[in-house]
Amino acid sequence: MGKYLMAGDVVALIGDLGTGKTQLAKGLARGVGVPEEYCITSPTYTIVNEYQGRVPLYHFDLYRLEDNSDLENLGYEEYFEGRGVTVIEWAEKITHLLPENRMEVRIGHLGNDVREFEIIGFGDHYGRIVDEVAHFLP
Repeated sequence: MGKYLMAGDVVALIGDLGTGKTQLAKGLARGVGVPEEYCITSPTYTIVNEYQGRVPLYHFDLYRLEDNSDLENLGYEEYFEGRGVTVIEWAEKITHLLPENRMEVRIGHLGNDVREFEIIGFGDHYGRIVDEVAHFLP
């Protein structure tokens, strides 16, 4: 999916603890062209990490977000509308701040190592990405 993302795209990751949001963010980073030597980690204590690929990847983790003031002080709008791809873990905490046009990936834990993914594209651009990704799914 990451190879279809471009500057200004926002991907909201939604799922319980341990469902694989950070693993998916790692895969998206590789698709955006972030080199293998970069260790993609969850930015739990810093809110956002930035990685360089063909476009920058801004990786947010909102797990510890108490209120929106930290995010507002960070200038989240500049990331969401910026020159890179924004991936947000725990995006359900800021649904009201997310752009209308975005991709949402809802991850459910079905037991053991089995996950269920629901990929929703809001807007034509994201709908096309979902259609492209669907060709690779069983």
